[in-house]
Amino acid sequence: MPATPMPLQPATADGPATNGFPLVVPFAQVGLEAIPQVGGKNASLGEMIRELGGQGVRVPDGFATSADAYRHFIASNRLAERLHDLLDGLDSHDIAALQAAGAAARSLLLHAPLPDDLQQAITAAYRQLGGGRELAVAVRSSATAEDLPDASFAGQQETYLNVQGEASLLAACRRCFASLFTDRAISYRQINGFDHFEVALSIGVQRMVRADLATSGVMFSIDTETGFRDAVLLTAAYGLGETVVQGTVNPDEYFIFKPTLEQGFAPILQRRLGSKAIRMIYADPSTRTVPVPQDEQRRFAISDAEALQLARWACTIERHYSARRGCPHRWTSNGPRTATAVSCSSSRPDRKPWSRGARPPCCAVGIWRPGRAVAALKCSAGAGRSGLR
Repeated sequence: MPATPMPLQPATADGPATNGFPLVVPFAQVGLEAIPQVGGKNASLGEMIRELGGQGVRVPDGFATSADAYRHFIASNRLAERLHDLLDGLDSHDIAALQAAGAAARSLLLHAPLPDDLQQAITAAYRQLGGGRELAVAVRSSATAEDLPDASFAGQQETYLNVQGEASLLAACRRCFASLFTDRAISYRQINGFDHFEVALSIGVQRMVRADLATSGVMFSIDTETGFRDAVLLTAAYGLGETVVQGTVNPDEYFIFKPTLEQGFAPILQRRLGSKAIRMIYADPSTRTVPVPQDEQRRFAISDAEALQLARWACTIERHYSARRGCPHRWTSNGPRTATAVSCSSSRPDRKPWSRGARPPCCAVGIWRPGRAVAALKCSAGAGRSGLR
């Protein structure tokens, strides 16, 4: 039976509540029932922490700002009327008009200050997450209309990696809010009948693993090209996962047969060595890409044992989400490479034709570090082998 959701009581560290929901809430206190307040991405992070932690699934910790926090930001700066002026009656097929309205809307949000109580709630949660030190975090957008069974908002809002320090965190949060009005997001909402002013944005602030010192990849609990349900497709390349997600690197590939994997066998059907020519690493600020030495390119980025471990986690998460709703996922890992411990970082439904009806597939992105491995899975809907966002 699913665990009983933890009560969402306002706490000093979480900031004041709006309409009974805190401005900032730990991932562990939310699940899929909280999608209207924290969006699909953050709700899924909480779901996996809360429901799968007892099964040994490890998720990098963090916290989310709520939809009420976004509305509080808009209201405190009196932005709603100005946004209406820009977007009401906009023809999203008029590219010039769309670009002008999007740029103006984003500028409004970028130049508006976060309310003091929201700033205090975010910085208090960040200090608590880092134990008083300046922790490197990923700052991720999670729209409240995201990860729905009949709509995919994946990739329309921004994510910022290797964010360190309170000032940088607050600036990244403001940029995430502004990214609700990217040209692509505005156009998608209009074409699909979503009201711009009914959609809000939650921000996920999540502890980063040092994937820049390791490897990362995308994993699907289905063959995304054929729809074959009984294979896990896993890819791996060096550095942060964005190169794989964006399709800028040619990763290694593993195909693993799920039925016999779950019977305790090691059924790697196929492995293919990719070129892995570049990797994304931490930089000051943010990230940069660098070449991968030839000797590393000629080696597989992860071992067979690690690939099998990740595939087992994909099966575990798929079973859970298939019972709740159909979903895919993402993973990462970190530390001296002596043992593999997988963690999950998010999940969303797959919208491929084969996800209708029977148990839908899952997909995942992960990161490995030479040494102790800690993987984090993030559910996403994939359009292809390197199309996951």
